[in-house]
Amino acid sequence: MKRPLSFTPCLEALSAQESPIPSQDYLIGLRGILVIQSFLFIFFQTFLPAAVVDSKNTTGPLYQIVLRKTLSVLFWNESLIYSFFILLSARTLALPFLANPHRSVCSSSVFRRGIRLWIPTFVAFSLSAAAFSITSTNYISDFIAATNNISTAAPMIFRNFFIYFNSLFDLFWVSKDYASQAANRAFPSGTLWMVSLLFQQSYTVYMAMIIVPYTRNSWRVKAMLGFILTAWWVQSWAWYSITGLLLADAVVNMDFRAKSGDGFRIGRLRVRMWPLSALMVVVGILLQYLFVAWRPQFRNQELKGHTGLYNSDALNAGLDFDQPQARDDNYLIILGIMLLVETYGGLQKMLRWRGLVGLGRRSLAVFLVQPLILYTAGIKLYMRLHDSGMDHEVTVLVCFVVCFPLITAASEVFYRIVDLSSIILAKETWAWVRK
Repeated sequence: MKRPLSFTPCLEALSAQESPIPSQDYLIGLRGILVIQSFLFIFFQTFLPAAVVDSKNTTGPLYQIVLRKTLSVLFWNESLIYSFFILLSARTLALPFLANPHRSVCSSSVFRRGIRLWIPTFVAFSLSAAAFSITSTNYISDFIAATNNISTAAPMIFRNFFIYFNSLFDLFWVSKDYASQAANRAFPSGTLWMVSLLFQQSYTVYMAMIIVPYTRNSWRVKAMLGFILTAWWVQSWAWYSITGLLLADAVVNMDFRAKSGDGFRIGRLRVRMWPLSALMVVVGILLQYLFVAWRPQFRNQELKGHTGLYNSDALNAGLDFDQPQARDDNYLIILGIMLLVETYGGLQKMLRWRGLVGLGRRSLAVFLVQPLILYTAGIKLYMRLHDSGMDHEVTVLVCFVVCFPLITAASEVFYRIVDLSSIILAKETWAWVRK
């Protein structure tokens, strides 16, 4: 099967061992934007909880309510941010194999994935366990009481080594109820479930991508669309993951950018793709605003429109809304944005800005480090300033000014010492296994 000429230099540069694909740097830059948004979410969830979408703090100062109903939907919306991470991860995960469908590339990716994620997670999780189990979390409880922040909680304390070990071990084995696992409850901000979900969905992508080089384009597209609809019906995160894989396949093997730019025909009428992509984004954002700012009591009604296979004999009547949920509105926003990005070179050029790409490469390090800084240095600083009588808003601003450079520096250290080391070790281990 002939591939687009634009990928010829990339294919020639790839060997059986995975190599970077420079033409896809705009995807890493897009991840850099999500890193900024994730920082804003965790900071606001900690210090200004009423300003966050889906916060349990439904009342608060007027400016926080206004922020929640306006900027929060687009800039620090937890479900949108982490749903985007999941689809974007699937979009990039299969690229080495799609660009060079050799068995050693596939087996290398599958083997190294666990090592690549486990080492940074182990280090960050161990630091968290030490910080909150050896010392005390009373200052976090005092902070929660002082700020009336019911949207966060003090990290769970490990009573002994075995609980710590089992929590870390289960992190890479759970396949549902991700937010309820002990590791997530013990990690500040309760966002460690993302590692479990990304790890599990990686293997959905790996199993599906194997068929790509050996099937016809039209049959493969129909099969993946059927997979996506089925996954949506049972409300599996594979709905997002296979969409990311289908996008990757279309870009690498089907000349998606040229075809999307030309549009498609309906009879004698040629329809451009960008209005459809833009409409997806607008509809998704409109749904978010409608049910965040206008009718919050209906915010989760869409989640009940799936099969109740796991919890009831009807539709989703027994949903646990504290668990991460695959949402329709998020999907429309993400898919619309991805289609626009994949179509237009101008957007890709903007996302290739060196700062965004560098931040995107450090996304895992920032994700693991920022809650530790905010829940240790940030909250302790807040309580000290609060006890001195400083105004709440001024105190929050000081915490932001102090924590931002601390997170930047700590993330860079973590990236260079731990994150890069995990990549090298994964590659070296794979080379050793193959001998």
